[in-house]
Amino acid sequence: MEHSVFQLIAQAGYVVKAVLITLVLFSVISWTIIFYKWRHFSKAEAESNEFLRLYNSLRDPADLFSASKKYMTSPLAVLFRNVYAEKTYTDKDELRRMLKRYNVLEEAKLERYLHFLATTGSTTPFIGLFGTVWGIMNAFRGIGSAGSASLAVVAPGIAEALIATAIGLVAAIPAVVAYNYYLSRANRMMVTLEDFREELVDYILTKR
Repeated sequence: MEHSVFQLIAQAGYVVKAVLITLVLFSVISWTIIFYKWRHFSKAEAESNEFLRLYNSLRDPADLFSASKKYMTSPLAVLFRNVYAEKTYTDKDELRRMLKRYNVLEEAKLERYLHFLATTGSTTPFIGLFGTVWGIMNAFRGIGSAGSASLAVVAPGIAEALIATAIGLVAAIPAVVAYNYYLSRANRMMVTLEDFREELVDYILTKR
């Protein structure tokens, strides 16, 4: 079965082959992002939990700053480290604005590459549909050339159409599932980050 599928792909027209190559590229990049974000979120969550334990036990900001340097992926640790190191604020409002600016940067890191997954999930079915339509057109052209609608005439075009449809769905479905899953994880971490940001205002000002 595998041999016949690959043989059909090899015999497909240039347009369908271009469609299939495009879909495969989308799929490969999507899976790369999926594995990368899994590792990133797992590490960020683990480091954030460890940092929060230190935050609750080390009440001296200088000690917490030194300890936070080993947590490079945690958005909480990065937020605290950036604001504590800058020290250019003069009042609470300015500190809030600074924290919000760094907060936005950390949120952008959490959402990085997720848009590609959304793009893959929304566009690859249509790219596959284009290959499907083109394959059916080839089938009708074969019928017109041969003057008959025998299986031998229509099979190559229909096979191209079905393969394009299948690979389009194979590329789209994991991307959509991963996008929704990672967006949910990102939103949970952003809520934690915002809560921590508000807590940092009083913590930093009272410990200056």
